[in-house]
Amino acid sequence: MPQYLISVWHDESYEVDFSTPEAQARVAQVGAFNEELQNAGAWVFAAGLHPSSSATVVRSTGGEVSMTDGPYAETKEQMGGFWVIEAPDLDAALQWAGKAAAASGEPVEVRPAQG
Repeated sequence: MPQYLISVWHDESYEVDFSTPEAQARVAQVGAFNEELQNAGAWVFAAGLHPSSSATVVRSTGGEVSMTDGPYAETKEQMGGFWVIEAPDLDAALQWAGKAAAASGEPVEVRPAQG
């Protein structure tokens, strides 16, 4: 079955205080969405990400490897987490993406995996 990446995007300045009622509600919503994915057999893998400031960009040019602190792209929005799902087609993946956006409260992007 084809696999799709559903990535969650938010402003780079996004910070979550998990002690707030709003954050606890969001965690519960995402947990329920994860459970729905698992029960439907669509779940492959998911993870939240640390801020992009924790990233290291690794490049290899002419056999030389270099490393740079920070995100690859300097943008207003960064990926904050993702799901990898299995769905019979793009329409089904988009249905899951709608639920992911509702659960996370953030925009999501859907991309089919190659191969």
